[in-house]
Amino acid sequence: MEQKDLPLPLITHLSWGKMTVEGIGSGKDFKLWPGGGCPWDWNETNTHHYPGIQPADIEELLEHGAEEIVLSRSMLLALHVCPETTELLDSEGIKTHIAETKEASKIYNRLIH
Repeated sequence: MEQKDLPLPLITHLSWGKMTVEGIGSGKDFKLWPGGGCPWDWNETNTHHYPGIQPADIEELLEHGAEEIVLSRSMLLALHVCPETTELLDSEGIKTHIAETKEASKIYNRLIH
């Protein structure tokens, strides 16, 4: 079985500043992919609300075989997405959903079922 065929972890709880992910635990932000995930530490790539999610932030998702990606812009839509990030996803043929956190969580959970 290829990694892309593994099940994705379910988001089981979402509230301001806290998310719980089945099999991974609780935290503020996560990167989730087929078969697992990890906490997302913005400091690793020097990510800030603006310019936002960078190509380096999604590389791990691509490496783990993601074919469709949901990006959250935060509950107040304060987190942006760099144009270079959407360009990379487009060039890789990755279907992308960009939404406010609660909506992004619903989209993600709907996609994995």
